[in-house]
Amino acid sequence: MAQSDLPKNLFVVNHPLILHKLTLMRDKSTPSAVFRQLLREISLLLAYEVARDLPITTQTIETPLAEMEAPILKGKKLVIVSILRAGNGLLEGMLDLMPSARIGHIGLYRDPETLQPVEYYLKVPEDISERPVIVVDPMLATGNSVSYAIKRLKEKGAKDIRLVCLLSAPEGIRQVCGAHPDVKVYTAAVDSHLNDHGYIVPGLGDAGDRMFGTK
Repeated sequence: MAQSDLPKNLFVVNHPLILHKLTLMRDKSTPSAVFRQLLREISLLLAYEVARDLPITTQTIETPLAEMEAPILKGKKLVIVSILRAGNGLLEGMLDLMPSARIGHIGLYRDPETLQPVEYYLKVPEDISERPVIVVDPMLATGNSVSYAIKRLKEKGAKDIRLVCLLSAPEGIRQVCGAHPDVKVYTAAVDSHLNDHGYIVPGLGDAGDRMFGTK
């Protein structure tokens, strides 16, 4: 996907540390424990970028030397919504940086025949409409599951939504950015394409299986 073809609401976070760790994650010989740790480290770096424009205000404090007006985050704490199960790998790193965030979960699985999402669980804060929302899922493949998850969050009242994923395919980017142009999408890399089974190529395999050592 050429740089000129990237949607305006897509942001590729190609920091050298992220790219280095991502290469280690792609390697099929990387064990699950190392894979999980690398994902956690990358998610912390991605969290730094996605939180760059969160609104801030000031608060009067006293340092050991003087009183000052110091910057502090404005409004209610944000919500991080994990798309189960692989989203939890990104969630943990995000919480290292933003431990006061509220947590939501949406359980989806992809029908192997239609590649369409099937929902089996949804739990988010009741006041999600009043909070910035970060949706996390390592792989943006077809984009069907992520688009569905965002649609459901909007139905729950979410307005300020950002998506964070590790790898993206052009097909998924077009799907999500087209269906939800108001959502900022952050990814570490845009890969070549999807294969006949809907997996990202060259990718890193199934993120959930790589995380948990399942097949």
